Amino acid sequence: MIRCLHSLVRLRPLAILPLLLVLAIAGCRSGPREDPILKLSAEESLAEGIRLLEEEKYEQARKHLVHAFEVEPNSAAGRQALLLAADALFLDGGNQNLIQAEAKYRDFLNRFPTSDKGAYVQYQIGNSLFQRMEKPDRDQVTTHQALQAFEDLIRIYPDSEHAEEAEHRMREIRSRLAEHELHVARFYYRFGLPRATVNRLEYLLEQYPDYPALDEVYYYLGSAHHKAGEPEKSHEWFTRLREEFPQSEYLAEIPTEGA
Repeated sequence: MIRCLHSLVRLRPLAILPLLLVLAIAGCRSGPREDPILKLSAEESLAEGIRLLEEEKYEQARKHLVHAFEVEPNSAAGRQALLLAADALFLDGGNQNLIQAEAKYRDFLNRFPTSDKGAYVQYQIGNSLFQRMEKPDRDQVTTHQALQAFEDLIRIYPDSEHAEEAEHRMREIRSRLAEHELHVARFYYRFGLPRATVNRLEYLLEQYPDYPALDEVYYYLGSAHHKAGEPEKSHEWFTRLREEFPQSEYLAEIPTEGA
C-alpha cells in the first residue's frame, strides 16, 4: 500500500481520495496467499510427500505428510503419513528434528498401538534417542532413555527383525554409560577421593561387566585401594590386571609396592 501511495504523491488531494478507495477495494498491496498444499487431498498430499522424501527433500516432504495426516488422521493414508513425517524428521537429523521425530513416533504408538509397524516405531524411538546421546563426560539422561527404549523393543517385540540390531545398540549404550562411570571415577581419583573412586568402579563392574576397557578399571581400582592404604585389595586388582590383560598399557603404571 505504501509503495502505491508513493506513486500518487504528485496528484492533487481531491484526485487522491477516489484513487485510495479504488486501491482499498482492488487491493494494491500484496496479501497472504493460501498455501497450495491445503488444496490437496490426503492421498494427493501423501503421494507428493513420498516423492519428496525419496528425493531427500525432507522439510518439503514433511509439510505434505503432516497435511495428509491432519486431513484424514484415522485413515490408512493418515497413519502412513504420520509415520513418514516422523521418518522425514529423523532423516533430516539435528537435535531439534530428532526430538520432534521421537515425539511423532510416540504419538503414532499412542494412536495406533496395534499397528503392524509397532516394532519399527519402537526401534526408531530408540534410534532418535541414540543419536542424541551425550559424550561420556556429560549428563547421561538421554543415554538411559535410549537404553530403556531398546529394552522395551526386546521385551514387547522379541521376534522383531529389529531385535538383533537393538541388542547391538544396547551394547554400545552400556559401554557409553560405563565410560561415564569411569570418567567420574577418574575425577574422584585425581582429587584424592579413593573411597569414592572404588565405589564408582565397583558400581561400573556390577552394572556393565562386559565393558571392553576393564584393564583401565582394574588399574584404577588397584591404585585407589593403594592410596586408601589397603595393600591386599590393591594387590588383588593389580594381579587381575596382569593375568587378564598381559598386554595392557596400564601394567607399566602399577606402583612398585603394588607389585
